[in-house]
Amino acid sequence: MTATTITFTPDSEAQFQKVVVRYPEKKAALLPALWIAQRQFGWLSEDVMAYVADRLGLFPAEVKSTATFYSMFYKKPMGRFHVQVCTNLSCYLRGSDELLHRCERRMGIHPGETTADGRFSLDYVECLGSCGTAPMMQVNDDFHEDLTFAKLDALLDQWEKA
Repeated sequence: MTATTITFTPDSEAQFQKVVVRYPEKKAALLPALWIAQRQFGWLSEDVMAYVADRLGLFPAEVKSTATFYSMFYKKPMGRFHVQVCTNLSCYLRGSDELLHRCERRMGIHPGETTADGRFSLDYVECLGSCGTAPMMQVNDDFHEDLTFAKLDALLDQWEKA
């Protein structure tokens, strides 16, 4: 993918236009613009970041420094199911470390890796803000709370068949 072939789809372009007009300076729209780009392209390649920079009138380095600061922006292709297990205190005390290890064994990968077939990516995160329903994980945009081994296995079985 080169910078010349990267363009927003009509839907992404409409979202981008709605975001940009909300801010007095285009630079302020950077985070929502990155979300739009990531939803469309799946991750933020150098070319995608350069495209967002061009659209906002920013230097590519400004966009890259922001995208690399935030862990929710992907700088490499992710699996179809991006599994993020919370390992912060509340989740850890309720067994999230064992859930993470179970994911590793089932998927055959470690945090920061993607399965060879591109089905799963696995990460651990520090907090997903759901301490009262620990342990929990986020898969793509969905929260899965009060996890047990049985619940985790059922979810993984479902996604392995999808």
